Amino acid sequence: MAKFIPYDYNQNAMVVVNFQDQIQPGTFEHALHYLIEHKLDLSIFDPEYANDDGGRPAYNPAILLKIILFAYSKGITSSREIEWCCKSNIIFKALSCDTVPHFTTIASFVSNFPVQIEAVFEQVLLVCHQQGLLGHELFAIDGCKLPSNAAKQWSGTFKELTAKRRKLKKLIRHHLQRHQELDSRDAGEAEQQQRITQTIETLSANADKIGEFLKKSAPRMGKAKKPQEVKSNITDNDSAKMTTSKGTIQGYNGIAAVDSKHQIVIAATALGEGQEQHSLQPVLVDIKERFTRLKISRNLYKEGIIVTADTGYASEANMEYLKTSGINAYIPDNQFRSRDPKFADHKGKYAKKPAVTGKPWDGATRGGVIPASEFAFDAKALTCRCPEGNLLSYRGTRTNRDGDTAAHFEGRVLQCRHCPLKAKCMVNPKAADHGKGKGRQVSFVIKRRTQSTTPYTDWMKERIDSAKGKAIYSQRMSVVEPVFGNLSTNKGLRRFSLRGKAKVQGQWQLFCLVHNIEKLQNFGSLGR
Repeated sequence: MAKFIPYDYNQNAMVVVNFQDQIQPGTFEHALHYLIEHKLDLSIFDPEYANDDGGRPAYNPAILLKIILFAYSKGITSSREIEWCCKSNIIFKALSCDTVPHFTTIASFVSNFPVQIEAVFEQVLLVCHQQGLLGHELFAIDGCKLPSNAAKQWSGTFKELTAKRRKLKKLIRHHLQRHQELDSRDAGEAEQQQRITQTIETLSANADKIGEFLKKSAPRMGKAKKPQEVKSNITDNDSAKMTTSKGTIQGYNGIAAVDSKHQIVIAATALGEGQEQHSLQPVLVDIKERFTRLKISRNLYKEGIIVTADTGYASEANMEYLKTSGINAYIPDNQFRSRDPKFADHKGKYAKKPAVTGKPWDGATRGGVIPASEFAFDAKALTCRCPEGNLLSYRGTRTNRDGDTAAHFEGRVLQCRHCPLKAKCMVNPKAADHGKGKGRQVSFVIKRRTQSTTPYTDWMKERIDSAKGKAIYSQRMSVVEPVFGNLSTNKGLRRFSLRGKAKVQGQWQLFCLVHNIEKLQNFGSLGR
C-alpha cells in the first residue's frame, strides 16, 4: 500500500513573519515601499487631518498610498476588495504592517485628495528626473478613453431628457391603471400587484431624478466656434458620451504626455469630452509650469524639445499657438496619409467592402463605394445625376476645410432604396431599406481658394510632410501607445470607479503613477 505524509487540519501552528522580508528587492512592491519611505514628502496630507488635540488616530497616508497603488498595479480598484486583500494577502499585510483600513477609509482617500495626489505625482516625476529616466528630447501626447461610473442611458440633451421623463410618466399612468384593474378583481392577484407597485416606485424615482436634474442644472454647451448643446448625464455630468473602437461609452478621456526615453508620463489629465483639440494648449502649459516649478527645466520649449500628437489635436487655433509660442511640434492634419505616396493603396486595400447585390458595378471604386467622379456634375446648371441616371437634390454651397467652395448634392432615400447600385453606392444601404438616414451625398469643388484661410495649418503641413517630419512623427505611436497598453491590458485598469472631474483626475494620476513607479523599478536604482 502507498504511503503518504499524514496531515491534520485540527492543529495549531505559530508562524513568525517578518514584513520587511516579504518585500523582496526587484519587485514592484519593493520599489513602491522604498519610494514612499525614503523619497517622498507626505506632509502635504497633514493639513487635512484635524486630530492633533483629540480624536482617533488616522491611518498613515504612506500606508494607504502603498496598498492602493499596489492594488492598482494588480488591476484592483474596488475599495472593498483592497480591504479584503489586507486581511488575506501577505504582500498587502506587509505593506500595511498588518493593519486593515476600512473600505470607506480607502475610498475616501482616493476621492478626497486629488490635489495631494497631484503633488505625489510631481514628486515621483522629480525622482524619475533625478534617476536619469527623462530624455528631454521628444514628448508624445495622446488620450485613452475609459468608461466612467455612469450609465450612458442617462445621457441626453435637455429636450431628450424632458421627453424621457414624459415617457416615464406615461408608463407610470399605464401601470397605475393596471393596478386599479387588479384591485377590482377577486383575491389572488396580490403577487402581481406587488410587482406592479415596485415597478411604479422605480419609474417614479427615475422620473423624479430627471426632473430634479433639469431643475438644478443648465444645458451643457460644446466648445465649438458656434457652441451647441451637447448631451448631459444625470449621474456624472462631467463625463461625456465618447465613440471608441469598441463602441460608444460614457466616460472620460485620460490624456497623457509621455517622455520618449523611458516612456515616463510627465502630465496626466482626465477630460470629460471626446474631442482632444481643446486639451492641447492646457496640457502644454501644464508641462511647462510643472518643469519650471520642479526646476527640471527653466524654459522647456525654448530648448528645442519636440512635441508630437496625433490628428485629433490638429486645428488652426492649435497650430497658431504652436507657431507663435515657438514650440517645436509635429502634429499632422487628417489628410496626412492621403498625401503620402506610401499609403496610396491603403484605403482600397483595407477598407471594408460591402456585399454586391443587384446590378454589378464594373467601374472604379474607392473604399468599396462608387466615387463622386462617376456622378455626372454640371457646374453651370448646378445639377448632378448618379450612375443610374437619377437627379440628385441640390443642397447649396459650403466652404470646406481647405477653404474651397463646394456644391453639395443628396439623393432621395426612397429613390436610393430601390436602386440596384445601392450596395455599392451607399455606405449604409440597410438604413435605406427602412427609409432611414439620408441618400447618397456627393460634393464638387466649384471655386478654389485664392488665399489660404488656414496659414498655420499649411505651415504644419510643410513640416509634417518633410522627410524629417515623417521620421519624427513615426516615433509617436511607440512612445505613448505602450503606456495605455500597459495600464489597460497588463494592469487591467480599464475604467474609472469615481464620479466628477476632480476625483477622476486624481484616479487617472494614480493609474499613471503605477506606470512611472514600474519604470523606476525596471530602470532606476531605488534601494539597490
